[in-house]
Amino acid sequence: MNQFDAETIAIGTELLIGGRSDSNSLFLAEELGKLGIAVRFKSVVGDERQDIVTAIHTAVKRARVIVMTGGLGPTVDDCTREAVASATGCRLGRRKEALDGMTARLAQWGRTASPAQLRQALIPSGATVLNNPVGSAPGFCLTWKKALILSLPGVPREMEEMVRQEVVPLLRTAHETSGLHPRVPIVRLVFHTFGLAEADVDAKLQGLISKRMPVDLGLLASPMGVLVSLTTKGSQSVPVKQRDLLQKMANEVRSRLGEWLFAEGRDTMEEVVGRELTEQGLMLAVAESCTGGLIGHRLTQVAGSSAYVDRGAICYSNRAKTEMLGVPADLIALRGAVSKEVAAAMACGIRERANVSVGLSVTGIAGPGGGTETKPVGLVYVGLDDGTGRPIAREFRFHGDRNVIKQRSSQAALDVLRRWLLDKA
Repeated sequence: MNQFDAETIAIGTELLIGGRSDSNSLFLAEELGKLGIAVRFKSVVGDERQDIVTAIHTAVKRARVIVMTGGLGPTVDDCTREAVASATGCRLGRRKEALDGMTARLAQWGRTASPAQLRQALIPSGATVLNNPVGSAPGFCLTWKKALILSLPGVPREMEEMVRQEVVPLLRTAHETSGLHPRVPIVRLVFHTFGLAEADVDAKLQGLISKRMPVDLGLLASPMGVLVSLTTKGSQSVPVKQRDLLQKMANEVRSRLGEWLFAEGRDTMEEVVGRELTEQGLMLAVAESCTGGLIGHRLTQVAGSSAYVDRGAICYSNRAKTEMLGVPADLIALRGAVSKEVAAAMACGIRERANVSVGLSVTGIAGPGGGTETKPVGLVYVGLDDGTGRPIAREFRFHGDRNVIKQRSSQAALDVLRRWLLDKA
């Protein structure tokens, strides 16, 4: 065990049976990394007290910092408080500062604490109460067997604010008083690609990182593309040299991925195209069939999107494509609703009716039924029309379930728009 070691423990049966994904651990790894604390282990435990006790006993043997999320609510299955008390031999007791913070928060919402909610004020003896600036459930921290154990709510918004306001300052102070060598922040650079399979991205990056370099290369495939990460290992190397090496590697990643790289950091495809539309002073209208409004939803999730998004139309049926977009019925009969020709006509139709700079469309077969030998499930066409008489129509073939195909289709449509914008700039 060394000063960089940390373990996250995500608590909740729903995390084990598919009810909810564990996004908290990803956030914690990033925030702890900024402090030079490397997350070496991650555990997911259900709402069983003894299982949580076992996880704590395992974690203190291999990590200096243990961050637990979940199980601090008022319901009977929220047993993290009891598990920590049992694991560490501490007595649970109601703490005034925890009770006052909880009742004050509930009062802001026009509520009073129920008997069940009063459980949230139970804190292990010797622990420090951590204020929850967003929700009602306080957290706490205590030192046991030379390990700092932090227990936080599982609700992401609450947990994230507590980390920023309570946990980060606490960890900084703990390090300053520990006498340990200064930590080198763990830096993670993220690159987002679309249009290449994970194996193809890997091939492009072959030989980029040697085993002796203090940088790890990671790949993560999703319906939105392949994420590439460069992460320093938190070694005691000179920070300047580490930073220079990381930037050199980043430049090489950019060079090798080229046109397939659409964003870095936290940027999304919709933010990228939004900035380009804004800079070029263009207005967009979208016509969607198989994605059912997903493209429009993603675009309008970006603040300020009214500057470049005019309207969207969900034209699911053939009749809708004809009546709302002016797609000729005989074209649909001849080529089929899922075709390059119809995708182009949809884009032209929405652009003309909205009287905007560019129209974007998508039509496809999301499944699980509806596919044929010539037009299988996952066949998708994206159309783009800018009024020049040279419409764009691209064919894609996706795999996965209905939801995945819709996600990939929306990403493909936005990528077609992105590439067109870059060519136009």
